[in-house]
Amino acid sequence: MNQPAEIQSTDHQPKVSLAQSSPTVGTFRERDGGLEWSGRQETLRIEPWGPDAVRVRARLGGPVLDGLPGALLDERPPAQSTVKVTDGEGRLTVGNLTVEVSAEGLVRFLRSDDLSEVLAEERAHFWWPGSRLYTAVGNGYHRLEQRFAAYEGEKLFGLGQHQHGRLDQKGLVLDLVQRNAEVSVPVLVSSRGYTLLWNNPAIGRVELAGNGTRWVADSARQLDYWITVGDPADGQRNYSAVSGRSPMLPEWAAGFWQCKLRYRTQDELLAVAREYKRRGLPLSAIVCDFFHWTHLGEWKFDPAEWPDPAAMVRELDELGVKLVVSVWPSVSPLSENHGVMEQRGYFIGTQYGPMAHADWPDKEVASTVQVAFYDATNPEARAFVWSRIKENYLDPYGITAFWLDACEPELKPGFQENLRYWTGPGLEVGNSYPAENARTFHEGLRASGLGDDEIVTLNRSAWAGSQRYGAAVWSGDIGTDFATLRRQIAAGLNTALSGIPWWNTDIGGFHGGDPDDPAYREVMVRWFQFGALSPLMRLHGFRDPGMPLGPDMTGGPNEVWSYGEEAGAILEKYLRLRERLKPYVLKVMREAHEEGLPVLRPLFLEFPQDQTAWTVDDAYLFGRDLLVAPVLTAGATARTTYLPAGARWTDAWTGESYEGGRAVTVDAPLDRIPLFLRDGAELPVAEQPPAEQPGRAAADGR
Repeated sequence: MNQPAEIQSTDHQPKVSLAQSSPTVGTFRERDGGLEWSGRQETLRIEPWGPDAVRVRARLGGPVLDGLPGALLDERPPAQSTVKVTDGEGRLTVGNLTVEVSAEGLVRFLRSDDLSEVLAEERAHFWWPGSRLYTAVGNGYHRLEQRFAAYEGEKLFGLGQHQHGRLDQKGLVLDLVQRNAEVSVPVLVSSRGYTLLWNNPAIGRVELAGNGTRWVADSARQLDYWITVGDPADGQRNYSAVSGRSPMLPEWAAGFWQCKLRYRTQDELLAVAREYKRRGLPLSAIVCDFFHWTHLGEWKFDPAEWPDPAAMVRELDELGVKLVVSVWPSVSPLSENHGVMEQRGYFIGTQYGPMAHADWPDKEVASTVQVAFYDATNPEARAFVWSRIKENYLDPYGITAFWLDACEPELKPGFQENLRYWTGPGLEVGNSYPAENARTFHEGLRASGLGDDEIVTLNRSAWAGSQRYGAAVWSGDIGTDFATLRRQIAAGLNTALSGIPWWNTDIGGFHGGDPDDPAYREVMVRWFQFGALSPLMRLHGFRDPGMPLGPDMTGGPNEVWSYGEEAGAILEKYLRLRERLKPYVLKVMREAHEEGLPVLRPLFLEFPQDQTAWTVDDAYLFGRDLLVAPVLTAGATARTTYLPAGARWTDAWTGESYEGGRAVTVDAPLDRIPLFLRDGAELPVAEQPPAEQPGRAAADGR
């Protein structure tokens, strides 16, 4: 319940900065439980938006606009609030967050219990500009800048997935744009005790500098962000409550996914699934990759290579394997759908030039063709694309799992300013595309009778809110060496802190890797161990020897038996470990679904009082009870890792116990990833001897 504003009149003139050329004294009003300030044609509105949280919007030249694209759920969550205006200052309190607005419209965020500052706006200069800058770009749009103060010792996390390898991103400048392997999710988690969503899908950047933080939108109609106070776990709970939580992960998706670039025919794919079962190896899903289609954007199997999909799906079902099919959002001019989609306005438009967004190979042509992307922000376009998916995959074959590749979308060249979406110009809304693309499949599958707990899509890109559409994210087309593996730890943890709990990498990396090379086999083993302790476990890559991009392409072998006897035995060991841990994986997934807590957790999420835990960027918690310290260097046979204070940790392989608050060094031979159990937790990490597993030999086919 919102309490009425307490507005006190005063004879005192509000204090303003005389250094300004034209100091602004604004006016305050209480509005629907929120606080509104107006001055010099700018309107600033601050509203309670969930426990300990507010939404802040500001616009120049008119009232604040509702209904613009963003990540927040449509319905404002209830929250008790009080508004007080006195002596030219406005104050809004929501739980443990108090927002203070000066007479000049400067905003400070405080903890309600002690009124200590958490975050505050800061002017760029005492004269001009202020903390919020609007630079006109025409037709009511502005280049927007929002400035906040910098703080000594502050650490900053989240912001989606990047390949810079940094967990703490203080000091970096990051583009707010979607690219392959660079996923922009503008959620910022601070060691000062706040979590902030830049609720704006505009192309831009964020600067986390030593002299201030600056958010920039290249072209938009108004500023919009959401902020909550509390420790990182509280921030995750509060953020997921207002942007939507992930569904419950389907049980099959918690197992092992097999993939490569690419299985070219139905016979190739089935032979791999049969071989896994012949060897007695766990397999939950297998992926039918790109170019399985007749033409790009027809979204159906090519009968020359996939002559009987119904029989294929039936056999996979009997083997207990889910078929996942690659779907691209691009449409070739050779597609039977291109003409009708263009006439109905279902493609992303262009301001100048033809309606083509990239060049891409297609069947029956010797060169590339100019393809268009469907406009996933248009509900009619989403419905049309889903109708094709339903008619060609779901209805005839019962296929319900999809791999949404190239969903940034993968523009070539990447001129967002030339694009025109249904929801607005490319510069204003471009970052929301991958979330809207995931929405196509979530809404379609729901309408077809599937429950939320049966829906998962694998996405190469995402935006804030993607998680509510059952979107899992993978880290894109990355390298295949130890340095790249090392960078995935930070990438996964920052994605997790951005509200997206379902995440994975191409195990072994994507670009190359020779299965016969002993050095690469070591990379594969260490990466596979990390993959077994990731939210999703999926083997993929374009192995050597590769082929040129085109409809006939494939890569080298990429199954667990492709890497020699020694490495293969270790990979099998971790397949079985994942299978034993599936009940725990699903338990942690339920915490993500019900509470919004991530699956991969930086140590400070569980131990925020341990200052050292905030600096650890090469280990993580998998759920509450399991600390994982991947081996990230070639030739290593030991691993040193920090164990957080406030818990007792047990080596899951040896049983040796350690008090937290110290670094320990443990053995890490090639077949072992260091794992530590928290406070006596019991998980089936160590494999039982064969004699204690009746029927194992028969089950393994040996």
